[in-house]
Amino acid sequence: MKAVICKEWGDPSTLTIGEMPDGEVGHTDARVAIHACGVNFGDVLMIAGQYQVKPEFPFVPGVEIAGEVLEVGAGVPNLKPGDRVMGLVQTGGFAEEVVTTAATLIPIPESMDYVTAAAFPIAYGTSHLALTHRGRLQPGETLLVFGAAGGVGLTAVEIGNKLGATVIACASTAEKLAITEHYGAAYTINYTEENIRDRVKTITGGRGADVIFDPVGGDAFDQAMRAINWEGRLLVIGFASGKIPELPVNLALVKNCSVVGVYWGAYLQQHPEVLFNSLQTLLSWYDGQTLRPHISATYSMDQIEDALNALAERKSTGKVVVKIRDEA
Repeated sequence: MKAVICKEWGDPSTLTIGEMPDGEVGHTDARVAIHACGVNFGDVLMIAGQYQVKPEFPFVPGVEIAGEVLEVGAGVPNLKPGDRVMGLVQTGGFAEEVVTTAATLIPIPESMDYVTAAAFPIAYGTSHLALTHRGRLQPGETLLVFGAAGGVGLTAVEIGNKLGATVIACASTAEKLAITEHYGAAYTINYTEENIRDRVKTITGGRGADVIFDPVGGDAFDQAMRAINWEGRLLVIGFASGKIPELPVNLALVKNCSVVGVYWGAYLQQHPEVLFNSLQTLLSWYDGQTLRPHISATYSMDQIEDALNALAERKSTGKVVVKIRDEA
């Protein structure tokens, strides 16, 4: 099968397009013909050897897939060939086919196409689980979102608004901030022109944000600790800035706040029911037409370098998707 292959740690230019062997379908596995694969910042980290998981070479990156079931193992009762599914894989997403544990696959609603399905689970799943299960966001609270026009950031804006919070979106350009307003941001902060702490204090009447959603890390985290309310919750989503910050515990003490880690993918092993219940809620919202996934660009498999660079260089908004098949 045709696939994107990583043979050494490096940037997207080190990837090649070639042939990889088909995997064997085990008792609880499914073989999926991939139509589209979501692009995530974790893909950039994985091929650079900077992700939590380091696969053996050669491997096919890509973890967020949408496609059609081709074959299932004898121990798979709930899927059959022809079913349209989205799901998560450890590796193998940027390829024509993948064999994966069937339990990680979810039926795609009839109203959803493959490109949208490939953009859905990680961004929406991370934000929903973070804000509800970890952050306990309540109606009427103030939510500050960093990287608010990015893949997970924009879904956090959208979900936070749906949950009844007052959303403050933080991004680097007026164009990105305009997108966040379209998705429910009540206030915006251009961090290249404004002081985040001062602006948040002004918006909240001096209180600070109740929940802070931080997929950026670095300087954003440092500013977040000074913009958080008493008993606020700072959600650590990731480190898109490339810098892992250090926690000033004296501020955590005097603010009486919580710094809460959100490792969404680990729920597949630790508490899969939490992850899948969250996704089912989100899919019901999509079917009810209250979620509007924003996909800023699609690429072909041969354009994988451009697709990953669009994310790494922060040129994209919302999600980027690689179309593996033309009919996706």
